[in-house]
Amino acid sequence: MKVQLQIDDNLLKEALALGEHHNQQVLVEEALNEYIQRRKQIKILDLFGTIEYDESYDYKKQRQGS
Repeated sequence: MKVQLQIDDNLLKEALALGEHHNQQVLVEEALNEYIQRRKQIKILDLFGTIEYDESYDYKKQRQGS
């Protein structure tokens, strides 16, 4: 998909220099990949503490059965 973006030139130059990318397309694709990965991590972190465990479950008993 082709998209036209207006991005601050100084921001682009700094990102290209930091990432040592060959062109702007590679830079934008990597930035989007990092953005997606970070958002997925945040969703996973939001799940911590939301799972309820059965207090009567005996995992040691299940281990002995195999």
